[in-house]
Amino acid sequence: MRSILVFAALALGLAALVPRLYLDTAPRPQPAAAAVPAAAPVAAPAASAYRTLVLKRDERGHFQVDGRLDGRRMSFLVDTGASVIALRASDAARLGIRPASRDFTAKVSTANGSVMAAPAEIGRVELGDIVVSRVAALVLPDEALGQNLLGMSFLSRIRFEHRNGRLILEQ
Repeated sequence: MRSILVFAALALGLAALVPRLYLDTAPRPQPAAAAVPAAAPVAAPAASAYRTLVLKRDERGHFQVDGRLDGRRMSFLVDTGASVIALRASDAARLGIRPASRDFTAKVSTANGSVMAAPAEIGRVELGDIVVSRVAALVLPDEALGQNLLGMSFLSRIRFEHRNGRLILEQ
């Protein structure tokens, strides 16, 4: 009986790992210029074997980026201090995400104090050639969030590096 349980545990572990190994060893695309929408402040492609997007600081010292969420164009402030993507309710509505008041169950701290937010999931986030699917997000009332934040629910699934005043995003 014990050997059956050990075998079952190993089979479950392999079933969980094998698809990930296949994805991790898939051939990487050749270097490609990152497609940056015209409204992105200052973004330039970087030579790399990965899909890469290079962002320069704006005049306030922040990194801004334009992207697409489920095919809809959105602007973001890159925020490594944000756990997830934070969306203004008006922008979430453009994606078809319209949480009811009872859905605002997550208490979050912002620069303006604590506020209730509604958990959501974005099917596809695109920044240039970088694409991540099924990304956690929170919807906040417009008055609680000055602009959408690109948080760690996206950033933790790619590689990013700050170097020489630039933020380099790679996948």
